[in-house]
Amino acid sequence: MSLSALKKAAQVQLMIFDVDGILTDGCLHFGPEGEVMKTFNVLDGQGIKLLQEVGIITAIISARQSPIVAKRAADLGITHLMQGIHDKKAAFLELIAVLAVAPAHCGFAGDDVIDLPVLSRVGFSASVPNGHAEVKSRVDYVTVATGGNGAAREICDFILQAQGKYDQALAGFLT
Repeated sequence: MSLSALKKAAQVQLMIFDVDGILTDGCLHFGPEGEVMKTFNVLDGQGIKLLQEVGIITAIISARQSPIVAKRAADLGITHLMQGIHDKKAAFLELIAVLAVAPAHCGFAGDDVIDLPVLSRVGFSASVPNGHAEVKSRVDYVTVATGGNGAAREICDFILQAQGKYDQALAGFLT
């Protein structure tokens, strides 16, 4: 575990997630009517809720547009949802302007080259072992878990630990 990554994660006030490859395994399952199905991991969802409970804002920026993602975001209380975004840098700059959060206080988890413009601008960047090699070589933290299999939870726990808020986040479950 890198001391630099811990220091960067300790500054996160806004954590942004890509969807396909981070919150899902990156596979797109098409039904007979052409609908896309995605699978989300409950551990990831709980991690996102834990971030929110300690005051960290959460958001999603995704290149794909999906009612499934809108439903998942609503279920998790993620109010900053940007979908169908191919210029993720512009979306990121718009989001931080609205929220008045400096790039150094933002984190982003992405897995492919479309995510590099944001990953290179945030204070804390993360990816997954099944992400693109160019991305993994440029981020602060690469998870052990793969996308859609607890990677987002691992990132959330890493941030909570870096900020000394992990015990606080779990306290309600240990009483």
